[in-house]
Amino acid sequence: MFPEDKLHEECGVFGIYAPGAEAARYTFFGLYALQHRGQEAAGIVTCDGRVAHVHKGMGLVSQVFDEDNLRYLLGHIAIGHTRYSTTGAPRLRNTQPYVIETMDGPLAIAHNGNLINAPQLRRELLSRGVGLSTSSDSEVILHMLAGAGGDWPARIRTVMARAEGAYALTILTRDAVYGVRDPWGLRPLVLGRLAEGGYVLASESCAFATIGAEMMAEIQPGEIVRIDGAGYEIVQGAPPQQLAFCTFEQIYFARPDSLFNGKLVHQTRQKLGKQLAREAPVAADIVVPVPDSGTPHAIGYAQKSGIPYSEGLIKSRYIGRTFIQPSNELRKVGVAMKFNPLPENLKGRRIVLVDDSIVRGNTSGPLVRMLRVAGAKEVHVRVACPPIKFPCFMGVDMASQDELIAANQSVEQIREHIGADSLAFLSISGLMRALKAEEGYCNACFTGDYPFSTPIPLIELQEKEKFADVWGD
Repeated sequence: MFPEDKLHEECGVFGIYAPGAEAARYTFFGLYALQHRGQEAAGIVTCDGRVAHVHKGMGLVSQVFDEDNLRYLLGHIAIGHTRYSTTGAPRLRNTQPYVIETMDGPLAIAHNGNLINAPQLRRELLSRGVGLSTSSDSEVILHMLAGAGGDWPARIRTVMARAEGAYALTILTRDAVYGVRDPWGLRPLVLGRLAEGGYVLASESCAFATIGAEMMAEIQPGEIVRIDGAGYEIVQGAPPQQLAFCTFEQIYFARPDSLFNGKLVHQTRQKLGKQLAREAPVAADIVVPVPDSGTPHAIGYAQKSGIPYSEGLIKSRYIGRTFIQPSNELRKVGVAMKFNPLPENLKGRRIVLVDDSIVRGNTSGPLVRMLRVAGAKEVHVRVACPPIKFPCFMGVDMASQDELIAANQSVEQIREHIGADSLAFLSISGLMRALKAEEGYCNACFTGDYPFSTPIPLIELQEKEKFADVWGD
């Protein structure tokens, strides 16, 4: 719509085995709770023990599904997906879950993440005569599963041995749902239990409260979980590697009411804000968040600094989730389409403006100017993560390095660019201190230290991007 200065959520996955229940309806509400992870498209595949039923489309979950199409998604087994494209153009053909028929019945997959060796795996499939109809690495996983030998757990292990990158999967077969987490633990996957009987899998625990399920466990790196009529079973599918959980799940991606390592994300973000206040204090009158993602960080900053917390910006939560593009005149309005100031809270005040991140620097400058026009005396920007200097190849839609402002400008130059009176980022050591961890997180976007020993084949990445561009609906 207008230049975005946020990282985009990867995707949300869901899976359910609910004997005697309408699995599609549970899946709808589970995906609704995971809507923050992707707003481009959504889909559900169900199975009644014999055949698969599928419906998917472009748009929000509430736009894709209604009573009429849910009625035809029969069965007690289902998986679902809500998408933001990281590989593959935002087209209907790339919408998940993908489903095919095999000798062993229907097979469907929903994938959160990105395989960095997908071009190589794609070429191997094509050389064997396997036809591919999308530009997504998720379809590659689907056909690898279909072509592997043995039972489904054996096939999943075969794929895990070849796949390099980030993946949290839900896989539907004729009589079970499988959940799979990559050996580095880059993407989250959790297991829950329904009060009425049955089990569910989801990217985040926030999906469980929506359907009356209780959280049971976080699937660990390299694990496979099977849920079916007998209950659930967790086995190791691949040797766990050095844990590299995406830091941005804690900073920004996950919903604040989700749990990671038994801790509420909202509380973790408050700790990041408190650490930021320790590292970058400033004399000010109020602490104002960039809503909504900056709110818990700002609360923590206010609590530690003793500076009162106040709302200064009101966000329209739906402007960024429309497929209707603004006219040139509206495009010039830019950030004002998404945020409105509260002048009475700002007039004559020294403001600490707290945000979760700065990516391209497109939003921060207009926000600072907006606060000044509304009467702010000073605007001091504080960012609850380190400067983002490197792109992500593991499923986060991040700008190229040329577009990342911190990769090309110093903190002082960024301050001048956005027009703030002062600017400070949370340090990497402060980030890890607030998370109470010395390791176990992927900080590659800050450090350039990627979790994979295999060099990323740039020519293959370029080939994949070119391949994605040629597809249309």
